[in-house]
Amino acid sequence: MKEKLKQLDESVRAEFPLIRESDIAYLDNGATTQKPESVLRAVDEYYRRQNANPLRGIYDLSMEATEACQKARQAVADFIGAEDACEIIFTRNASESMNLAAYSYGMSALQEGDEIIVSTAEHHSNFLPWKQAAATKGAKVVYFDPEEDGSFDLDKLKGLITEKTKILAITQISNVLGRINDIKSMTELIHSVGGVAVIDGAQAVAHIRVNVRELGADFYAFSGHKMYAPMGIGVLYGRKELLEKMPPFLYGGEMIESVTKEKTVFAELPYKFEAGTVDAGGAIGLHAAIDFINQYGFEQIVARENALTARIVNAMKEMPYIDILGDKKACNHHGIVAFRVDGVHPHDVAQVFADEGVCVRAGHHCAEPLHRYLGELAGIRVHSSTRVSVGIYNTEAEIDRFLDVLSQIRGKMGF
Repeated sequence: MKEKLKQLDESVRAEFPLIRESDIAYLDNGATTQKPESVLRAVDEYYRRQNANPLRGIYDLSMEATEACQKARQAVADFIGAEDACEIIFTRNASESMNLAAYSYGMSALQEGDEIIVSTAEHHSNFLPWKQAAATKGAKVVYFDPEEDGSFDLDKLKGLITEKTKILAITQISNVLGRINDIKSMTELIHSVGGVAVIDGAQAVAHIRVNVRELGADFYAFSGHKMYAPMGIGVLYGRKELLEKMPPFLYGGEMIESVTKEKTVFAELPYKFEAGTVDAGGAIGLHAAIDFINQYGFEQIVARENALTARIVNAMKEMPYIDILGDKKACNHHGIVAFRVDGVHPHDVAQVFADEGVCVRAGHHCAEPLHRYLGELAGIRVHSSTRVSVGIYNTEAEIDRFLDVLSQIRGKMGF
């Protein structure tokens, strides 16, 4: 496997122009990933050779554009194990996908007094829409707190679920802690009372194999740009029987079957949720990104990213001034490690890295409630952290460069 990973280094890095043509160490993959040549070519080729409005014309060019979008939708369905391509809704990003689920399903299904369980580890995109839906419908948000190591206690979830529980919103992999949650067991619990599970898969789909039916997900959301595809394209998977009952989220062109002054008939799935012109180029780019991931396979991707994560975590544990958020075991940080440097603000930490050409993220990572909660558990004030996150093109040399800078930060700040 070590030899395979070495070959992976050499072949995969050559596919990424920005990586290939610069001397930065890009370690902010949790925020967005770089784009391989195959994705760039696919998008360029679409706009050069197939550019027409999908579903709008019967001339050849429009038909080709329509077919390309349909193939992209089927590729996404196959990639995440959906039963039918009509269960794949194209959106702008995971945030819009979550809002679609909250406003279309949540607003129509929730009644006054109902309860929504939301994990404290959620990205704001799977946190704020449910708070808003609850406030609008008179429902209650119940928070499911993780343990100090970032794990979730299923017995605690059982204790939170009641006959009033209608929705569980939880991430598959935390964008701060990097821990893979036991989604299948959680969906079984929420389904036992007739509720639905809304899963944030933004940090999962590029890093582990996902099958929404095996997970028991009722809704599953992710963004293309975190999995080597262009920005501006996202996906909401929803079970067909739920989507068919839901009202549209946006209204306008192409989401209707017919409209008169007296009556509107909405289009069939998935089109009733895709008002206006879709991001066809983004969908084609997403298809190419899926092909790129499949080309290397998750066995190699997981092995590479786990090895790099272990290199980071094991070195950090030897630095007494570093506090790793969540578990201290590398196996529970799937490509993501958030940390604090004793006495140094995360933004100052990130600036030192930036000065050395190492790209990391500082802040609350759109998960402010989680940071505050972890601070409460530790008895300290924690509103932010620095995060290093790896992707398929990162190497041991880049990790060593990161660790070398990390070892010097306190000295640079006068400690």
